[in-house]
Amino acid sequence: MASHQQRVLILFAHPSQHRSEVNLPMFKASQGYEQVTVVDLYREYPTLRINIEKEQQRLLEHDVVVFMFPLYWYSTPAILKEWQDLVLEYGFAYGRDGVALKDKVFLCALTAGGPEKAYQAKGYNHFTIRELLQPLEQTANLTGMHYLPPFALFSARTAAEENRIEQHVGHWQRLLQALIDNRVDVNKARGLNTLAEPLESILKD
Repeated sequence: MASHQQRVLILFAHPSQHRSEVNLPMFKASQGYEQVTVVDLYREYPTLRINIEKEQQRLLEHDVVVFMFPLYWYSTPAILKEWQDLVLEYGFAYGRDGVALKDKVFLCALTAGGPEKAYQAKGYNHFTIRELLQPLEQTANLTGMHYLPPFALFSARTAAEENRIEQHVGHWQRLLQALIDNRVDVNKARGLNTLAEPLESILKD
């Protein structure tokens, strides 16, 4: 096990939480960890007026950054795009002297309404979930972060009636603890489409 624990920042973005059957339980299950900071972006910034200095300071204080959200039109909800546009400034996140995020770990924990088979070249959406998130992957590359494949739940609309939520949340908590303990091997995870595979396959020995 790594000698020191990592601090994890979870940026939660769900514009209609009263209808959330998966993301909200994941968000709540992420609370209570000493090394984890959870931020409800829509609650904190209801008018989308992001406090850039505050958000940049949060980034500096954490080793792992997680975007937690439902997939909206093959991307993030609006507030996460606004957050990126404002917070990831030149000179801070990229460009000359912009090394604030270098060597941090980044991943998305998301839900998708459609089944996994819809997210492939011959499927309904024509692209894998990882391919659709390539702008976020390239953002991680540009800012010097280590990108992990997304942690995704497919067919989220039917997850409750199929009793899949508790298992998924439990899987997320195991991944979260592994991130805290710095046991996730970025190199082993790099080639995966999602982190839905058994966690043991991506953990450091």
